[in-house]
Amino acid sequence: MSHARAHFQRVSATKASALAVEHGPINCTAYELMLVKLAEDKRRLKQVQSMEGKAEVKRHVLPDYAPWVEGALEGGKGQPDDVLMTVMTWRIDAGDYSGALDIAEYALAHGLPLPDQFSRTTATVVAEEIADAAKRARDGKRPFDVKVLSYTAELTAAHDMPDQVRAKLLKEAGLAMVEAAPVAALEHLRRAQQLHGAVGVKKDIERIERHLKNSAPPPAGGQA
Repeated sequence: MSHARAHFQRVSATKASALAVEHGPINCTAYELMLVKLAEDKRRLKQVQSMEGKAEVKRHVLPDYAPWVEGALEGGKGQPDDVLMTVMTWRIDAGDYSGALDIAEYALAHGLPLPDQFSRTTATVVAEEIADAAKRARDGKRPFDVKVLSYTAELTAAHDMPDQVRAKLLKEAGLAMVEAAPVAALEHLRRAQQLHGAVGVKKDIERIERHLKNSAPPPAGGQA
């Protein structure tokens, strides 16, 4: 993408969000053009059956949307934006969790809905999709940034979602911080267990409790 085109998209997104009719969708030529591109990319994705393949396509096309996202986040006033919200979900699928959370912070602050094809709320999608990504990494013995999980939990803490979803996120956050912060990990896992008894953290809780007990210093004032 040329510098001039990127600048145009960024400025267009800023103006579109700022001038949008209150409580209504953005309605301007620049936004309509982005919707056309979005539809084209969705058609391209439908031709790919592999989830890994779809993620690769998303990684390839996402830079084209970066100027629009930047403009919307800088100048937006919380108007519905299907382009922005779709990019948020695609960034999660592509592994750009930091970029997705930048949009999520804005979206949750303004109560932005996801496009109509999504049945879940924005907070639920963000929490569940990032928790699922962390679980896939854990199952594959790959690292996952605990800061992403912690911030996702913090960002979505005040938003309504099914208890099972929040428990899933807290489980992954707790397991990711066991080595560095076992006490905090235990708190996350206990809360996950409280929210959803079948979340599968009972043995992890017992293991951490044993570790903390065995590593605790002996009581002072023992017999000489």
